[in-house]
Amino acid sequence: MLTKKMVDCLNEQINKEIYSAYLYLGMGSYAASIGLNGVANWFTIQVQEELSHAQKMYNYVIQQGGKSVLKAIDEPPQEFSSALDLFEKTLAHEQKVTGLINALVAVANEENDNATKIFLQWFVTEQIEEEDNASNLVQRLKLVGKDGNGLLLVDQELAQRIFTPPVV
Repeated sequence: MLTKKMVDCLNEQINKEIYSAYLYLGMGSYAASIGLNGVANWFTIQVQEELSHAQKMYNYVIQQGGKSVLKAIDEPPQEFSSALDLFEKTLAHEQKVTGLINALVAVANEENDNATKIFLQWFVTEQIEEEDNASNLVQRLKLVGKDGNGLLLVDQELAQRIFTPPVV
């Protein structure tokens, strides 16, 4: 059984995961609007991932006898300056999410909630991957610079990304 504090914190994170999906949906829209359909695809897949993270947490709260309470989602930024800007902001956002997940682990420790600590380890590992992916794309886009040919190659590669749902 989850404590009220743990339920509240998990519900807040569900909101943050849905916000992440909303943010990435906007980023994908920007990418599509400037002709980077591969980048838009990458963000579309990211939207699906973030929603699956929210669903995973939602299911856990319910499974543990809690009630999931949904809150309003903040409006995300909608203007960006380039593909590099998109991925720099993605990296910064994922670093923020890592901090939020680490804070959840700290609450689980405070609450002596071993089940939630184990559950959250999946998210800790996932954030390592999320930050690594965004960081690699930032590095590659910096190497490409303003060269349109290099950007189009990265865009073509990102068009190949597919969604693989996590086991929930």
